[in-house]
Amino acid sequence: MTRLSVNINKIATLRNARGGNIPDLLKATADCQSFGAQGITVHPRPDERHIHYQDVKDIKPLITTEFNIEGYPSDRFLKLVLPVKPHQVTLVPDLPGVLTSSAGWDTIKNKSFLKDVIGILQNEGIRTSIFVDTKLQIIENAIDTGTNRIELYTEPYASKYHNNREEAIKPFCIAAEKANELGLELNAGHDLNLDNLTFFVQKIPSLKEVSIGHALISDALYFGLENTIQMYLRKIKMASQKI
Repeated sequence: MTRLSVNINKIATLRNARGGNIPDLLKATADCQSFGAQGITVHPRPDERHIHYQDVKDIKPLITTEFNIEGYPSDRFLKLVLPVKPHQVTLVPDLPGVLTSSAGWDTIKNKSFLKDVIGILQNEGIRTSIFVDTKLQIIENAIDTGTNRIELYTEPYASKYHNNREEAIKPFCIAAEKANELGLELNAGHDLNLDNLTFFVQKIPSLKEVSIGHALISDALYFGLENTIQMYLRKIKMASQKI
């Protein structure tokens, strides 16, 4: 069944708004896992506006599930993740100053760069995933980078879901079929939520992992963190029962 990795960036953003240690990011890490999350995701950005680089080091000993670190593979980022040795590094093409991820890698133009970075990470035993759009040419060229997985950028699906969910999911199904054909494992993330998650997972049964942060943490303001994580897990379970 598809695994749920909780992105805790927004918890760090709230903490940073006042300084100090409220909410406690380390407690949240432990709590998310005890509440059922099957992974923890963080995305340290160069300006450290949410997750601090030190947070990444402090979180690692608390991981009992799986640790996924997202980020643009700058020298500073690699110097952080290589000693930490997370289970997975997800490479995103976000340059400094970007508000949030808004596109996937061009695996044609950046093939050599990605191949070098992925080689460095895999030599340390770190599974790699790269953030991509659904264009088949992009996915076909992803295999040449040596990556273990691709993460489908799902904002286009989420934005079209309520108008026509069958049309919204179609390019993602085609992309998933191509990835399966090439032997690439699949993750997905960005704007997945309680409304659109079940249908997405149902239509792409080969999906290994979804990484969800903004919507999940926002829902937790209303439903509580433990209950919210269980709600997301039930949505994923519903999808597996409908396949």
